[in-house]
Amino acid sequence: MQQPIIDALRRGAVAEALSLARVAVAEAPHDARAHALLAHAARANGDHAAAANAINRAVLLATDNAELHFQRAGFLLDDRKLNEAQAALSRSLTLDPNQFDAYIVQAQMALGRGDLDEAERLGRTAARLAPEHPWVKTVTGMVSLRRGDGARALALLTQAASAAPDDLQVVYALGFAHLQQGQAAFAEQAFRKVMELSPRLHGLRGMLADLLLQQQRPHEAREVLQPLLDDPESATPGLKRMTAELELALGRHESATILLREALHEDPSDPRTLAVLAEVWRRSGDFADARDTLDAALERTPRHAGLWQVRLAFEPEASDGAHAVIERWLQAMPEQVDALDALMHLHEAAGRREEADALAQRIVVLEPGRSSAEMRVLDRLMRETPELAVTRVEGLIARAGGNAQTRLGLLPWLGYAQDRAGLHADAVATWSEAAAAKAATRWPLLQTGPTGGSWPTPAIAAPGTPPVAYLCGLPGSGVERVAAVIGHAGYPLRDDRFGPNPPQDPMQNPDTFAAIADGRLAPERVLAEWRAALPARGVHDGVVIDWLPFWDNALLKMLRPLQPEAIVLFAVRDPRDMLLEWLAFDSVVPYGMASPLEAARWLATHLAHVVEFVRERPQPHHLVRTDRATEDIEAFAADVGGGLGLEEIRVPPPALLGPKRFPFGHWRQYAKALAEPFAQLSAVAQALGYPER
Repeated sequence: MQQPIIDALRRGAVAEALSLARVAVAEAPHDARAHALLAHAARANGDHAAAANAINRAVLLATDNAELHFQRAGFLLDDRKLNEAQAALSRSLTLDPNQFDAYIVQAQMALGRGDLDEAERLGRTAARLAPEHPWVKTVTGMVSLRRGDGARALALLTQAASAAPDDLQVVYALGFAHLQQGQAAFAEQAFRKVMELSPRLHGLRGMLADLLLQQQRPHEAREVLQPLLDDPESATPGLKRMTAELELALGRHESATILLREALHEDPSDPRTLAVLAEVWRRSGDFADARDTLDAALERTPRHAGLWQVRLAFEPEASDGAHAVIERWLQAMPEQVDALDALMHLHEAAGRREEADALAQRIVVLEPGRSSAEMRVLDRLMRETPELAVTRVEGLIARAGGNAQTRLGLLPWLGYAQDRAGLHADAVATWSEAAAAKAATRWPLLQTGPTGGSWPTPAIAAPGTPPVAYLCGLPGSGVERVAAVIGHAGYPLRDDRFGPNPPQDPMQNPDTFAAIADGRLAPERVLAEWRAALPARGVHDGVVIDWLPFWDNALLKMLRPLQPEAIVLFAVRDPRDMLLEWLAFDSVVPYGMASPLEAARWLATHLAHVVEFVRERPQPHHLVRTDRATEDIEAFAADVGGGLGLEEIRVPPPALLGPKRFPFGHWRQYAKALAEPFAQLSAVAQALGYPER
């Protein structure tokens, strides 16, 4: 619904845009973006009061949305007349006020609809009339800000604010320049000044609260939001959700839950409210309350897929309860693809392959290219007629046309289909194309130091020292399956190094190993900083299994004298299978692979460290072979547990280890297609105990 409004605004069809925007707001009264588009349409129609009301409402509905606040900065220009600005600046310009004002307002409208070239052109025209006017610098600065040139924007807006320190829109825009540059404290100062200039500007409080949170000041952030909560007009569902998140951060779970319930009742379509509330229920374990609350919401809003998805999450997988929820969902939304997808997965989990396959066929008719169903269709074709699977994926790629991202996403499927069809050279070419296309956006292949050396004399672990283990595994090693076993068993595995907020300790920095090796970084400092970061990772007793993204034997300079109790777990498999797995299915650590040959050389170099470690046995360690992990899960779990010194360990369900991909020794099917890369890995494979051929 929103794209037609934007198109109408671009065409200059103001009446059409205004009509469409009013319908969008009526259909989605809590959609901040719809209100913002109504504001642009109303202003284009000359109704500045309606425009101001609409953009204010948009900001109140999404108080922490920087983009909406940024758009509102443009609307503020309509609140001031040129002659008033001239008086405030004590300047005497020979201008046509209406003409100058029109250029500025038109430039702001262009900014609002994302037409930066037009905004820049209009700003230049206004600059010819008043080159030093703060509003000209503001427009130019806002264009620079939208183009990502924060430094230039900050310079221009700082100049504008110096000339007009009490100009609302100038200071407002300056705050956003500081915000983009990551200068939270300066942005806070600017936005506080805006609120002093316009005390009724409550919508900015959400942005100010977010800035305070960035500065680790949650109590102040909560106080800033209270006036908004006290006013029924501004106490929107989005604000209540944001405040509830703050309450959770402050440990006030009861008040947070009340606010989240209110937000859900008023706007059941907000996915973030649903996500936060679902997490509260999961933490409390009150699944009955979750089901009752969501069922009540669904009574009021039965045609909302997001609500159904969260409701389904509170039923055991493949249970009768899950089936009942999906049936209710399909009664409310018979052709809803997400509901059909959920039913397909339920049949699959219950082992009803024929029903799952039939639903997959139905889904790809309704939504061609849907990955879950397409994979199910392809899986069946690969089992029965793999040549047709190749043809099907080639058809999907052809339909993608010039969409490079879609094509890139389909290439791994094509390679796997070619593998199943016995087209091994074609599969290598397909996978190599995909890997090379992604290499530039991935981590570079990190270099290692010498595999051996003169390691320090090992210390003796003091009694009562908390047990520590490090888990390591190269791409294709199946290390994620080792992690799955440990995590399922309930041991303190930390996999946060691979998430969006990794710990900022030396182990996260690949340069640490070289710095330890050449003496630039003291092992004592590395260990101290590693330990200092543990509480923030949820480790308060020192007991941890730390999954590292890198390994280098230089770390022995720390382990042997300072952490002799540490166990090192290496996940390995036949290196040639590792290379094939990495090429076909990528890796947990997102390394870039320019070519299979380069990757093979890199793997051989890094595996040499493991070979040397196993040979010299400088530290307690265990080699976890993942070659047959999915064939005998009980034996695999026992091996992992044994490496940690455990007599027994919980065995995870097969699904937790991920799909069965290539069997042990599948690399032999590629002996010809990958002959040169495999030759690079032959020696290290044999050193690890695998046959030459």
